[in-house]
Amino acid sequence: MTITVTFIRHGESEDNLKGIWAGWKDAPLSDLGRKQAAAVAEFFLDTKFDTIYASPLLRANTTAQAIHSRQQAPFPSFIVTPNIREQHFGVAEGTSFTYIPTEHDTLDELFAQGIYPVLYHRDEKFPGAESLNDLALRAEKAIMECVIPHLQSEEDAHIAMVSHGLCISELVAALLRLDPDSRRDTSYKGLLNTAWTRATVSIKEVANFSEGVPPLDVQVTHVNVAGHLDDIAPFTSDSTSENSEARKFFGGGGALAQVVLSDERQKM
Repeated sequence: MTITVTFIRHGESEDNLKGIWAGWKDAPLSDLGRKQAAAVAEFFLDTKFDTIYASPLLRANTTAQAIHSRQQAPFPSFIVTPNIREQHFGVAEGTSFTYIPTEHDTLDELFAQGIYPVLYHRDEKFPGAESLNDLALRAEKAIMECVIPHLQSEEDAHIAMVSHGLCISELVAALLRLDPDSRRDTSYKGLLNTAWTRATVSIKEVANFSEGVPPLDVQVTHVNVAGHLDDIAPFTSDSTSENSEARKFFGGGGALAQVVLSDERQKM
């Protein structure tokens, strides 16, 4: 028995265009984001999902609803869970996203000035926010809520989890931690809008296992697949240079994203 889990990032949101911290800040999809959601829904038209789990935040929930609306009868269950919301950025929500060298300023000094730069360490966070370690704990709860119960069935199942870039990276990592033989040296950050990542999950054959979650066999088969966007223009012609870079960063690309991703991979 195998469970297939397809993680899908939301379409571009209006906040993705602004270069601001937007975790729990609840902006709708942009015009481009709605086109992306329609494209990914069309792509999955012939993929039978048994259950679709969705973040309650508009950008992900709307994307999930688009996918659900294009499924064939009998339609999959549609379950909204706050455990797959994006990382919460606390007081930084809605403020400008910046990349500032901090050699001469402590984080507390920057925060006091209303400056909220990229944080590189997993335990760092803005006041009132979640750290990446906090997000990882929430992702573990989401895996226990959304994936593990399907292993109790004797039938194969395919579930979709429509979530957010950082959250998906932690969801995949949480799932891999349940496989004692899995590789832990790959970062799943930098996902494009509506790109999908897939893993298969099955129970390892363990003779003496007695309680809790059994050791799993987890295989990541696809990462950041976005071929369904090939016919959609990625950026509008009237985008300013600043908005264009923000659009690329929050969509998983751009010069700043490459700096962040490179630094993150060096730490793994």
